[in-house]
Amino acid sequence: MEPIIINDYCFKRVYFWMQYTPEDLNFTEIAIDVYYPKDRQANGLVMFNHGFMIGPDLFYLPQRLLAGFFNKEQAPLFGNYPSYYYNYTSAIVEKNWAMAFATSTHKQNEFTPTTDFGGNPRVGQEAFMAASYLTCFGATSTFYNASRSKQFQFMKSNNVIFAGHSVGGAHAQVAATGFDNLQDIGKKTGKRFDPIVYDRIVLPRVTEKLSTWGEESRANPVGLVQLSPVDMKNPLFGGMEPYRTELAKIEIPNLMIVGECDCACLDSSQPPAWSSDSAVTTEYSQMAPAGSEAWAVVANVENGSHCGYLTEPNAFCSTADNDSNCTRCKDKKKYKPVGKESDFTAKLFKEFIDIYPANSGFTGTRQAWLDSSCLKWLDNQNPIGTSVKLVQFKGGKYVYHV
Repeated sequence: MEPIIINDYCFKRVYFWMQYTPEDLNFTEIAIDVYYPKDRQANGLVMFNHGFMIGPDLFYLPQRLLAGFFNKEQAPLFGNYPSYYYNYTSAIVEKNWAMAFATSTHKQNEFTPTTDFGGNPRVGQEAFMAASYLTCFGATSTFYNASRSKQFQFMKSNNVIFAGHSVGGAHAQVAATGFDNLQDIGKKTGKRFDPIVYDRIVLPRVTEKLSTWGEESRANPVGLVQLSPVDMKNPLFGGMEPYRTELAKIEIPNLMIVGECDCACLDSSQPPAWSSDSAVTTEYSQMAPAGSEAWAVVANVENGSHCGYLTEPNAFCSTADNDSNCTRCKDKKKYKPVGKESDFTAKLFKEFIDIYPANSGFTGTRQAWLDSSCLKWLDNQNPIGTSVKLVQFKGGKYVYHV
């Protein structure tokens, strides 16, 4: 697929297979939607983890095999483009950034092979691999062709903001800890991580292990944005707590947005994303323990729902906001997709990206982050340029940090 060019930006789909380590017998297919500047001089990359569907096709395995034989450009699984539901690309134009959306084909279990219910750190590892692949090889599936790869390289740096919605928000927490922590925590938790990449053919070509690529060719996390993050624990996966514990020590801007009416992240998530009760263990409290110097900040959208962030409706996601599944805000009108909350989200990403100098991560201290233009904009009942209101925290602020 050649890139689709719209104004000064290109859109392309990238596919590859990966193994988490060369010893892992399982293959996971990764698909990436990527928007990048036509001049191929992106100052950074936003890597977004989507929050619900991994893919719509139950016949993935035979289709993958047939695609390998007959048409390596034809995706066997990805009828839904992840960027379709989270198109915040208006936020990246002014600062000349790129934005990518990763999805994968791993199975949660044999009966629901296309849906990810959360709690699996592997998905965060995949996002880190996807960002590193784009940094190193660019927007092409033919990584083994050096001349073609050079034509599609678009990054001036390896700086990446990891972001995500719902279970994707929790997955982004994993990726944002960086390669060394992904390896260390993965080793301790039985999720070893030193991936290799294959192209999508029957007798595939393969990259070297990620650890051999060189630091400048791997993603460098410089920020984290979580939209209503949802974590889960089950017999297969233990959730992201070890990664949140590590994030408490990492000095990068870290922003969590929750919705006042969002039962999925405030009630169903294990643990809840946020609570006003300091005695309750939450995703936020694990990233920002009381008395710490953690960089994590949270804001709460009044009437905010779980799916109001979406730029297109999705029936599967919207079940989380049905009155039968959510008892919060029974007497309030929750935000729907493609409306005020999704417009707010695009503006939020623009404000977040604006704090980064060209071709650089955030250069300030924790206090500089707390005093940044992004948080000054957010610390208002009605952030400028938006139609939403935020819930006020104790003390009169609209953003909270320890």
